[in-house]
Amino acid sequence: MDDLPIWHPSAERIAAARLSAFVAEHAGRSGASDYPSFWRWSISEPEDFWRAIWDTCGVLGERGPTILEDGDRMPGARWFPQARLNYAENLLRRRDDGDAVVFWGEDKRRQRLSHRELYAEVARCAQALQAAGVGRGDRVAAYLPNLPEALIAMLATASLGAIWSSASPDFGVQGVLDRFGQIEPKVLFCVDAYWYNGKAVDCMARNAEVSARMPSVSRTVVVSYLDESPALATLANGVRYADFVAPFAGGEIDFAPLPFAHPLFILFSSGTTGVPKCIVHGHGGTLLQHLKEHQLHGDIRADDRLFYFTTCGWMMWNWLVSGLASGATLLLYDGSPFVAGADGGPGAILFDYADAERMTHFGTSAKFLDALAKAGLQPRATHRLQSLRAIFSTGSPLAPESFDYVYREIKTDLLLASISGGTDIISCFALGCPILPVYRGELQCRGLGMAVDVFDDDGRSLFPGCGERGELVCTAPFPSMPVGFWNDPDGSKYHSAYFARFPNVWCHGDFVELTAHAGMIIHGRSDAVLNPGGVRIGTAEIYRQVEQLPEVVESLVIGQEWQHDVRVVLFVKLRPELQLDAALTQRIQQQIRRNTTPRHIPARVLQVADIPRTKSGKIVELAVRNVVHGRPVRNVEALANPETLEFFRDRVELQS
Repeated sequence: MDDLPIWHPSAERIAAARLSAFVAEHAGRSGASDYPSFWRWSISEPEDFWRAIWDTCGVLGERGPTILEDGDRMPGARWFPQARLNYAENLLRRRDDGDAVVFWGEDKRRQRLSHRELYAEVARCAQALQAAGVGRGDRVAAYLPNLPEALIAMLATASLGAIWSSASPDFGVQGVLDRFGQIEPKVLFCVDAYWYNGKAVDCMARNAEVSARMPSVSRTVVVSYLDESPALATLANGVRYADFVAPFAGGEIDFAPLPFAHPLFILFSSGTTGVPKCIVHGHGGTLLQHLKEHQLHGDIRADDRLFYFTTCGWMMWNWLVSGLASGATLLLYDGSPFVAGADGGPGAILFDYADAERMTHFGTSAKFLDALAKAGLQPRATHRLQSLRAIFSTGSPLAPESFDYVYREIKTDLLLASISGGTDIISCFALGCPILPVYRGELQCRGLGMAVDVFDDDGRSLFPGCGERGELVCTAPFPSMPVGFWNDPDGSKYHSAYFARFPNVWCHGDFVELTAHAGMIIHGRSDAVLNPGGVRIGTAEIYRQVEQLPEVVESLVIGQEWQHDVRVVLFVKLRPELQLDAALTQRIQQQIRRNTTPRHIPARVLQVADIPRTKSGKIVELAVRNVVHGRPVRNVEALANPETLEFFRDRVELQS
């Protein structure tokens, strides 16, 4: 990538960063004076580092004397084995009249809760859940939009020591049953309807079917979003949310003191290759990791205003709401991100939100930023964005051209942090850093306390800047490793998912390289890597080139098994009314040839009407590869638009 940074923090910004204060506070112990040396200390002395996170970030709870047991085992390490704490208590530590939550439901609904009001609402919901028989270890599930009620119900669940799991209401019935059916929730929260792109989407028929097909559910609680009095007759033990909490007054919450590894969340893998894995995360690991990432890597502090465009079915929702533990205000949004704003531009509503609510941190996806660029949106010309200090991007690799777009058309002086981790760790392996420069196309750094490395196929570490690519691994335990998988009593599924390839090493499944700046470039998922002629090619390298062309809205590339080898096949979604012809095909191939290698050039370029993706917006190369090869796609319910798979089936162009 580029030798010169595209942005560098000012001396004043570096001096004011929470990370700078943290490094200085622990300089005597670490001997570190800059980020690289501090990162090395954080992984070489993990007990000192994570003790410092607990103490400096002010975790509420009893820490206990032991930080790490069996630290040479992965899995098997135990963090803070004598600790007692509660995630919800740490998120509800503020009780003042400052904003805790602001909510926009497209341009249809606005809501605001102070920290005092949020605490009171959680107290009422916790009492209601207790009255419904929910206790420690029980599961509570939510089939909800990103509403304040979802946050309230989650915090109430966590306060009791029960376990929370959520999915967004755009999931189909089978997709919900594939997830919640495995964990047998006692209470189900759902919504009457929601807004998407200005249209009302009714949910009551799906709610009825889901509740009827989950015999474990003893109470179905309906949040009123569009209808104050939704019809409940078809629901199993249905009740309106307002009536569910009505008998209870706000008061002091009796937070359950829980072990560090007590289950907090159950998250689900995308499920595109089978029934989703149920990944269990604990109170302590989730809290500590998010405090570190928010305060040190994101420079989030009390009264900052944190936004992430997400649904309740993506781990970034869990990451977002933890911002309360740092005293930040959560800016929640539900609906389409492409609703026109005051100036009429697509996607401008989120920048309207940024101005109206003095947003300091804007979280989104790489695809959203690319879509804004293709639409020619210029937020710097239409919005003030005075408070905005950082943009976070995840979901897929952020192309170098998107870095250019952000600094050219959104704001010149901010931290653009491309971050990457996943549902598996409910956090990140590589993140932003407020005291380091930003280089085009690179994630700035490996996370503190995360012994991240890159291995070749033989398990040898690849040196930063060597130009080679390999598997993203983590060679030492970290607190937010899953507690385990649900219904995996002997841990065999958990072990197989991450530790089968390299013993005692977490193998994440990303194909990456470390740069000379000690940053990271992600070239795609390892299982989607192309292998023509035995040469490994990351899919992101092709997407970067193809999607620079103005005619191409989006693309998807696979390797097709062909004549005892693999050939590269590229599918493109074009702008409306455009048709792929020989001239455009040649331009696409020339763009790839000019900027990569002959091995990257697709043997076939085919047009499709749309690209299949998961509910969280990730394209599904493996599902398309299976369709092309006539293999079954085991769980189409995991897809937001499963009908698009038909665009790839039995293509005559792939028969020769």
